[in-house]
Amino acid sequence: MTANLREHTFDGIAEMDNKLPNWWLWSLYLSCIFSAIYWILFHTLGTEDLPYAVYIAEEKAAAEKLEAEMAKNPVTEQSLLALAANPAALAKGQQIFLANCASCHLPTGAGSIGPNLTDAYWLHGDKPMDVYNTILKGYPEKGMQSWANFGPAFVQHSAAYVLTLRNTNVQGKEPQGQKVE
Repeated sequence: MTANLREHTFDGIAEMDNKLPNWWLWSLYLSCIFSAIYWILFHTLGTEDLPYAVYIAEEKAAAEKLEAEMAKNPVTEQSLLALAANPAALAKGQQIFLANCASCHLPTGAGSIGPNLTDAYWLHGDKPMDVYNTILKGYPEKGMQSWANFGPAFVQHSAAYVLTLRNTNVQGKEPQGQKVE
C-alpha cells in the first residue's frame, strides 16, 4: 500500500499515485479523436453544415410549411372570434399574454407602460383584425414591438385573448385613444 504513495505530503496528508482506469482513458482518447475529426469535417473542409446552420434550415422549412398552411386558412374576424370562444385557445392566449405582454399591459390588461386593454378606449381600433394587426405589426414608434417573428398561431392566440379583455373595465391606466361603442 505504501508503494504508490507520492513523495511529498501536505499537512501530514500523503497523496496516492493511482493509475487511471482504462475505461476513463479510452473515453478521453476517443473524445480527442472525435473532436479532431469533427473539426476537420465541419470547420476545416466544410464538408458538412454546422449544427446551427442545420437548425436554422429546419426552422425555415417549418416556418414555410406553417405559412403555407396559414395561407389555406387566412385570418378573419370570424376565425379570431371563434378562437376567443375556444377555451383551449384562450388558455394558450392567456399563457402567451402573461409571459410576453403583461410586463407592459399588466396581467389584468389594465396597462402600465402600454395602454389599458380593458376599457372602451382603443388607440388602433378594437375590431378583431385591428387587434390582430396591432400585435402582428406592432407600433415601434410607440414602443409596441412586432410579434410576427413568433408565428401566426402566437399572434392569433394573443389577439383572441386580448379580445376577451375588452370592456371588462379593470381599474388601471387612464384612457388612451378613441372611445369605441
